[in-house]
Amino acid sequence: MVTEVQGRRACPSPTRCLTAAQAVVVYLSQQYSDRDGHRRRLIPGMFGIFGHGNVVGLGEALEEYDTDLRYYQGKNEQAMVHAAIGHAKATLRTSTLACAGSVGPGALNMVTGAATATANRLPVLLLPADVFIRRQQDPVLQQIENPLFRDVTANDAFRAVSRYFDRITRPEQLLDSLPAALRVLTDPADTGAVTISLPQDVQGEAYDFPSDFFRPRAWQIPRRTAAEEEIEAAVAAITRADRPLIIAGGGVRYSSAEQVVSRLAAACGIPVSETHAGKGCGPHNDLGVGVLGLNGTVVANRLASRADCVIAIGTRLQDFTTGSRALFQNPAARFVSINVAATDAFKVGSVPVVGDALRTVERLAQLLTDRGYATSQEYRAEIRREADHWTDFLRADLTPRTGERMGQAEVLHALNQMTGHGDVVVTAAGTPPADVSKLWDTSNGSECHVEFGFSCMGHEIPAGIGYRLARAETTRDIYVIIGDGTYLMNNTELVTAVQEGLNITVVLIENGGFQAIRGLQMTKTGVAFGNEFRRRDDSGRLDGEFLAIDYTANAASLGCQVFRAETIAEFETAAKASRDVSGPKVIVVSVEPYRMMSATECFWDVGVAQVTELERVRQRTDEHLSAQRAQRYFPHPEIR
Repeated sequence: MVTEVQGRRACPSPTRCLTAAQAVVVYLSQQYSDRDGHRRRLIPGMFGIFGHGNVVGLGEALEEYDTDLRYYQGKNEQAMVHAAIGHAKATLRTSTLACAGSVGPGALNMVTGAATATANRLPVLLLPADVFIRRQQDPVLQQIENPLFRDVTANDAFRAVSRYFDRITRPEQLLDSLPAALRVLTDPADTGAVTISLPQDVQGEAYDFPSDFFRPRAWQIPRRTAAEEEIEAAVAAITRADRPLIIAGGGVRYSSAEQVVSRLAAACGIPVSETHAGKGCGPHNDLGVGVLGLNGTVVANRLASRADCVIAIGTRLQDFTTGSRALFQNPAARFVSINVAATDAFKVGSVPVVGDALRTVERLAQLLTDRGYATSQEYRAEIRREADHWTDFLRADLTPRTGERMGQAEVLHALNQMTGHGDVVVTAAGTPPADVSKLWDTSNGSECHVEFGFSCMGHEIPAGIGYRLARAETTRDIYVIIGDGTYLMNNTELVTAVQEGLNITVVLIENGGFQAIRGLQMTKTGVAFGNEFRRRDDSGRLDGEFLAIDYTANAASLGCQVFRAETIAEFETAAKASRDVSGPKVIVVSVEPYRMMSATECFWDVGVAQVTELERVRQRTDEHLSAQRAQRYFPHPEIR
């Protein structure tokens, strides 16, 4: 039998008559991912904030079917996406959350989160409401009118930051759009933000969907095997090297390739550095040299400067990692890049190996060991010497200084000493990720998740929430490390943590402003301007007294258990006490504002003032432009 719904041709029976919004909810509730035989719900829940654009569409659908797709109430649309990102990280990209926002401002608030997901190659599903397709009501509340392109809406802003975008103008379009969207979510090379724009009138329109559309489906997350000739080319490049260096990126983590990378390093004597996303993926021995680049260790950067073969695994080689391509100074330096995404494998003139990290490194290690490749004892001794130098740097950074408050590094080191297997640290923008990247030791079994692909302020708290939602049973404590500047941008998701009774501990570093950028500003211009929380003084500038902001009172007002620490002893006491408290906790820690960890001998290119009347700025510009000359072009491999 064929039925008619509101004049639209329906599908042959058996069918299920649902609104477009109901179809989205029911369909998502039946989708699973499968990697290496492990099956889990692909999208187990949906964050949402309702407005007139979705409350009677998706809102009604969730109310009717939320037993199959759990609803979480967000407090800020951008934060919802960060929570989904945290969930995706915690599940190694095998699961994520959907995020629904209303039309106009609610939708556009998700754009920054979408960019964060896409930059980091992390899957999130976004369902922003859109204006009426029928246009009889134009212009509706919160509609942006474009006089030249009538079909353009605010949601077109998602096109630039999404890996997949579609606007649903008829319910039956979901039959093709939803599977296409989930294909992207589960493709390691293509994944990122997936956006399906849902006009508010279409959300409520009914259609007879084929019943088979809602049958459970498992999406295979493939492990693509690299071409043998690409692996052979990589082996040829590596075996010619005397001073190789591995860079382990986030792709190592998401492929669960940490152990095979460590075995390759041990078999061949190759040191392993890490990116922010790959923090903790290297071996826990002399060959693990820590994070590379501007936020890295001296040992990793010095080895990189002299490396003649750089083996990049699962990294897109961001400028913080490569020192804006000025870090690798050996004239013979060449890259081998192993990546599931071809666009990354071909960067910096690399010998490209396009394939899954785990399978590719396994094969690479087999070929290298079969051919007896190993680095010299002299090179291994050099690695140990540089590691000793870095230990000296760390010792100086962690030594208390007379007349100063405790340093941020001291706080993080103390927390590191108290954590162990099952504990997780989540951090993102500002000075905390720099110090976590440099000093955090994951050999105690803790995990470290640093978002620096987009360096998005406000990511930390919601990401910690998403992480806890994904690992409610298997993770001991989640520590969100956040600066006061970032906290003020996006602290309201603590209310969501209270609602859900989520056990996370926020370590709020109070240093009076955006000190990471102030440090950069001082380095490049010689003066501080506009980056601290100060009162306006008689000069007319924000150069007066620091603001007295009571972060403990703020966190308590949101429903959190709060602690405050002025000394390392007080912080240790608070951190121990927080383990016995359920729900969200906030530890406010006051640190020396201008005390940064030691520089790591790495250049970073930023735009500098090439014309100025200020001598101090001219001097620093000259210094920057001089250092800029170290940037290199890496030619593509010769045809042999």
